[in-house]
Amino acid sequence: MPRFSMETLEKATLASLGLDCEIQPRSAFDQKVYYYPDLPKGFQLSQHHMPLARRGFIEIKDENGKPKKLHLHHVHMEEDVAKLVHETEGRMPISLVDFNRAGTPLIEIVTEPDMRSPYDAIEFLRALRIQLRYTGCADCSMEQGTMRCDANISLRPEGSDQLNTKVEVKNMNSIHHVGNAISYEVKRQTESLINGEPIVLHTRLWDPDKGITTAMRAKFAGPCVPDPCVTQILVTDEWLQTMASKLPEMPNQKINRFVQEYGLMHDEAAQMTSERELSEYFEAVVRLGASPRTVANWIAAQLLPAIKERGYEFTTSPVTAERFAGLITLLEKEEINSNSAKSVLIKLFETALTPEEIMDQFGFRQVSNTGALRDIVDQVITENASAVENYKNGNKKSIGFLVGQAMKLSKGKANPKRLQEIIKETLV
Repeated sequence: MPRFSMETLEKATLASLGLDCEIQPRSAFDQKVYYYPDLPKGFQLSQHHMPLARRGFIEIKDENGKPKKLHLHHVHMEEDVAKLVHETEGRMPISLVDFNRAGTPLIEIVTEPDMRSPYDAIEFLRALRIQLRYTGCADCSMEQGTMRCDANISLRPEGSDQLNTKVEVKNMNSIHHVGNAISYEVKRQTESLINGEPIVLHTRLWDPDKGITTAMRAKFAGPCVPDPCVTQILVTDEWLQTMASKLPEMPNQKINRFVQEYGLMHDEAAQMTSERELSEYFEAVVRLGASPRTVANWIAAQLLPAIKERGYEFTTSPVTAERFAGLITLLEKEEINSNSAKSVLIKLFETALTPEEIMDQFGFRQVSNTGALRDIVDQVITENASAVENYKNGNKKSIGFLVGQAMKLSKGKANPKRLQEIIKETLV
């Protein structure tokens, strides 16, 4: 017999509140009756008549960069079904049924027909994933199967409000697959309409290898009858207030605060709040005294690319934040230059040393001593007479070449800003 989990209700409610939905005072489960190999008991528990939440929205930026609200119809809870696995045994195609995920609780988020392009759908899924991850209700990984998407595509004549028959593409596990499948379906359905072929209501599957959708089965709507085993859910105002108090500061709120409190540009704030853990890490580093703009720039341009390229594990522990803040502080005090700081960053992942220890042990400390820099500049000017002559004849770009040669001579340790000043002073 099915048993309802209170944790499921709490997570589903948090997700709905995070999407600005209206939680219904009363919701209930139905038996969605149909037979398919992935559901041998003949029905799926779902909330067809009385869903948990209604309305709500996700805000994206359209292709012109303007804000656009995409509205939700409702959010309901249901149980997952089994997974069909299609293989070949010898020359014989076979289908297997994996029941391991059957009965797992999930929420289904049903949108209004507000999306007008594959771009809208892609941005919706990205924004949705961020919102849900912030609430902590799920990790929403399409690749790992904790978030899936069914897309319903229907066309209408330009200037008309009447949508044509829809076609559903089911169970896509990649945001880019969703965009590609919608693009393909728009083209396929357009060609059918131009050729006078009717669009038939049915379900299709996306084949990413061939870049096409293929027919899966006809759409069927079995009866949905109230389930006699799972009681109705009654939500009180007091309980709902308790759940609302558990909701964290959401991305849009955090973006506005980061702009006002830390002086970030909107795009910088949006990037620093793209994941809840990332936003908390950013603030932890800033609280240790590092400049917010420098921190945001180094996280986006250096830290995250290094993690992705080298497969490092991104951890948000206080120790990690302290070490990164230490590196930024050294950079801002000009005790280390940008190129050397990038090398120190890599060593932070590979050793347990502090930034200062790495800088000294591996010889990354920046040379700012005027006497030492003048010796380097004198040698560079002597060895690069043509570049010096070009500079004196008005080719100011030659200064970049001379600074580069000086940096090379110092093995990357010199202060490039001070080098440029000394070169200009010398060549006056």
